[in-house]
Amino acid sequence: MTATTVAALQIGASPEGKDATLERILAFEAKISASGAALVVMPEALLGGYPKGEIFGTRLGYRLPEGRDAYARYYQNAIDVPGPETDTLAALSQRTGASLVIGVIERAGSTLYCTALYFDPATGLAAKHRKLMPTGTERLIWGQGDGSTLPVLETAAGRIGGAICWENHMPLLRTAMYAKGVQIWCAPTVDERDIWQCSMRHIAHEGRCFVISACQVQPSPAELGLDVPGWDPQRPLINGGSLIVGPLGDVLAGPLHGQTGLLTASIDVDELVRARYDFDVVGHYARPDVFTLEVDERARQTVRFIG
Repeated sequence: MTATTVAALQIGASPEGKDATLERILAFEAKISASGAALVVMPEALLGGYPKGEIFGTRLGYRLPEGRDAYARYYQNAIDVPGPETDTLAALSQRTGASLVIGVIERAGSTLYCTALYFDPATGLAAKHRKLMPTGTERLIWGQGDGSTLPVLETAAGRIGGAICWENHMPLLRTAMYAKGVQIWCAPTVDERDIWQCSMRHIAHEGRCFVISACQVQPSPAELGLDVPGWDPQRPLINGGSLIVGPLGDVLAGPLHGQTGLLTASIDVDELVRARYDFDVVGHYARPDVFTLEVDERARQTVRFIG
């Protein structure tokens, strides 16, 4: 396989809502096309937003009415999958010739999911992955995904899959995805910390795969006119840190801090055979006589009607 260009689009959700955020994404169309990127990864919760600092009126044992109002507003800013926003993104993928991976807040009934959507230039919306374990108080507002949305897809850049934000710290999830043959690990996130960069380099080195991490970037509470208790009002809420890593843990591009931008790198998945020569985590370096993993990929339904 010849070298291809891949990219991380570092951008933030607009406080004006999902329509304005979609316009922000579309504004990068010319740059995506000019880059020749075969794959573009975008941050977690980009469409729908990551409400950092919001408590949704919740105290242990009770909820306040204003919290229910905040949740209702957040729900209205989420998207349906499929829906008009996914149609727009599918068209963007087709026009640019790039596969897209983007974090969204997905509505399903009255439940919200933190979801990564996968778009193919030829087929449009190709797959989705719902975050299996929302982190900390994210569990107040997001449901849990199940094993039925753990996709790995063939793209012009290579075989892609991945995990959302702190799911990347789940070793059994990583093992399952490695076993599916991931060549390019896609990691939408809002984690801006230095330790996140370490995690991305570790996953690349462990899985002997390329890693593309795309993080949101959001200005300070003072710039947004917000009061976030315990947060320095002059410090950015999310400062980016998107990066692209090679299969031996070497940083190929980034990290990009404090600004929007399209981060690109040239990769060749044929390099992975050489990288896995001395370490194939689910191949010759595994010990199935000692350790095995069983993955349940069935969709879980609360109610089934049998006619």
